[in-house]
Amino acid sequence: MLHSSGGDPKAPTRVLVVDDEPQIVRALVINLKARKYEVDSASDGTGALQIAAARHPDVVVLDLGLPDMDGVEVIKGLRGWTRVPILVLSARHSSDEKVEALDAGADDYVTKPFGMDELLARLRAAVRRAEPVGAGDDEVVVETEDFTVDLAAKKVNRGGRDVRLTPTEWHLLEVLVRNTGRLVSQKQLLQEVWGPSYGTETNYLRVYMAQLRRKLEADPSHPRHFITEPGMGYRFER
Repeated sequence: MLHSSGGDPKAPTRVLVVDDEPQIVRALVINLKARKYEVDSASDGTGALQIAAARHPDVVVLDLGLPDMDGVEVIKGLRGWTRVPILVLSARHSSDEKVEALDAGADDYVTKPFGMDELLARLRAAVRRAEPVGAGDDEVVVETEDFTVDLAAKKVNRGGRDVRLTPTEWHLLEVLVRNTGRLVSQKQLLQEVWGPSYGTETNYLRVYMAQLRRKLEADPSHPRHFITEPGMGYRFER
């Protein structure tokens, strides 16, 4: 559960900001509070994990370069017990480091220096992805030989056990399953899962497709359900 408010739409979104640069923390706290967010902050990884466990934030903004541990370790620590959206903030620009953070369970990656408007838009998108969506009329259960997807309950079952997916993994799976048998372009997937300002971050898709295959395919290196169409996009096949 991300919201302990029983679905109260007026409950403010709680953000945990983790950064060892006081001026960045101050700027984020001021901007977030001005927009009616509740904000907690930590300057190191140990404090971040303690505050997250005590306060149950709705979203975490996390710098990777922390004094006591690498931010990737914080992501892994959080992912051990929570699906809270994690927005990485980092001066590291290399593709490998982005992939490492996404692979550990981050939902998005913003490089420093960043524009406050862009960061806030990405934060809103991360929170939106994690919110429960009304089931609607199409209470669809999609079965394959290897696993079952219940779109209404937002659950995946494999071999009689529920598979734990992060909100971003679920969102990606949902878009593909709702388009079973159809090619979904890289741009469409990025925009539906991450938001309208995305379209070129194809490394996000590679990382998350690898995670879905690892969790759901019988042989992840030879996928039969999550098919890559090189240079074009992805397709889900039963």
